[in-house]
Amino acid sequence: MADADDTPFSSGADDRFHDECGVFGIFGRQDAAAIVTLGLHALQHRGQEAAGIVSYDGSQFHVERHVGLIGDTFTKQSVIDRLSGTRAIGHTRYATTGGAGLRNVQPLFAELADGGIAVAHNGNLTNAMTVQRTLQKLGAIFTSTSDTETILHLVATSKEKDINSRFTEAVRQLEGAFSLVALTAKKMIGCRDPLGIRPLVLGDLDGAWILASETCALDIIGARFVRDLKPGEMVVVTTKGIESFFPFEPQKSRFCIFEYVYFARPDSSVEGLNVYDVRKRIGAELAIENPVDADIVVPVPDSGTPAAIGFAQQANLPFELGIIRNHYVGRTFIQPGDSIRHMGVKLKHNANRKMIEGKRVVLVDDSIVRGTTSQKIVQMVRDAGAKEVHMRIASPPTRASCFYGVDTPEKSKLLASRMSIAEMADFIRVDSLGFLSIEGLYRAVGETGRNSDQPQFCDACFTGEYPTRLLDFEGADNVRTLSLLASGT
Repeated sequence: MADADDTPFSSGADDRFHDECGVFGIFGRQDAAAIVTLGLHALQHRGQEAAGIVSYDGSQFHVERHVGLIGDTFTKQSVIDRLSGTRAIGHTRYATTGGAGLRNVQPLFAELADGGIAVAHNGNLTNAMTVQRTLQKLGAIFTSTSDTETILHLVATSKEKDINSRFTEAVRQLEGAFSLVALTAKKMIGCRDPLGIRPLVLGDLDGAWILASETCALDIIGARFVRDLKPGEMVVVTTKGIESFFPFEPQKSRFCIFEYVYFARPDSSVEGLNVYDVRKRIGAELAIENPVDADIVVPVPDSGTPAAIGFAQQANLPFELGIIRNHYVGRTFIQPGDSIRHMGVKLKHNANRKMIEGKRVVLVDDSIVRGTTSQKIVQMVRDAGAKEVHMRIASPPTRASCFYGVDTPEKSKLLASRMSIAEMADFIRVDSLGFLSIEGLYRAVGETGRNSDQPQFCDACFTGEYPTRLLDFEGADNVRTLSLLASGT
């Protein structure tokens, strides 16, 4: 699978998963906006289409929201200078439904009766449209197509007296996946949904409290990791310190297992596990379950690399960079004609002929979505002289769409939803194809197996078993079939 910032290899432009988004907030630091900018740099892999920062300087809020990468839009000193204050929150976004217009770029900000509030959201609300319709009947006017705006309206219409109670009442009405950071004149608030589907961590930078989607965002600024927020936990940061609340009924955690497979950065620690270590264990499990007589193991860079290392070590085969990635191709590269378009795969990847010519090659990738990119990668390796090409996938077959903040193709367009593994092997033209089992994936993350009665993770993209109600999506095949609702990511 191509990385989330990859230029599409074919007209099947979404032959990959798009990452969700990243959130970051800091409270009590003079250079707050600059720190948030650095944190968002570290979280750029979670969303590349737009970014925003809201700061507060003790008297007013300052808002900067731009379409594009952090490095392209928040590099000018004038932008950072406009974001004065000792507290700020930020967001980096990949849009799903609703488009990538500036009105949907987060954090979303509103002036309420008792002051301003900004909210940034990672995840997707599965009842946002239902709640929006109720609010609209009461006179609410929505200015974006983002489900995140629903949170602002719920806070605004709450009859509770203080912001803690109003925010609590609002999040209790939400369903789906959400990790939130919010900023008011006096507080920074963080909250995870009761199942803890999306990550959110707490950090400390010389006494300034930080909320971030991943620990890699703490590392870039030299902050100390304190802990993961617990599922269903809400933390409130003020000048007096930090308080923790649990506004939801306790539920068993259902953290997104695909964070370990692909979404999180390899150098992050997620729910107590180092992502790179987990991916190597995934590769080892893959080699045990799907052995193959071969000469070398080659990752599909960059996302397949850690699993390929684990596979090679377990199988006692040489690990080689048989495919080299070009990191300097822009997302907006124009392919003017068919002859150029057919070369698309080489914009990002090129076979290292010296390593693979005459060899039996095992290609390791993290997943197969539509299969068109895998098809082109395999052909490229064959054209470079590979004697055999075997593909091993470091996750189970992806058979269902995600409704929790990950932009996936419609179920009918997922290769594994309409083909057997043998048919998929024929389609991508490999000598053999093997996927990691769901049980093997659970073993790689430290479980003895999957509890089918009460799964330990959200694995709906593999199993089709969704851990929450899907009120807005009943009968829908994918988030994108509902043109009225945009993901909060």
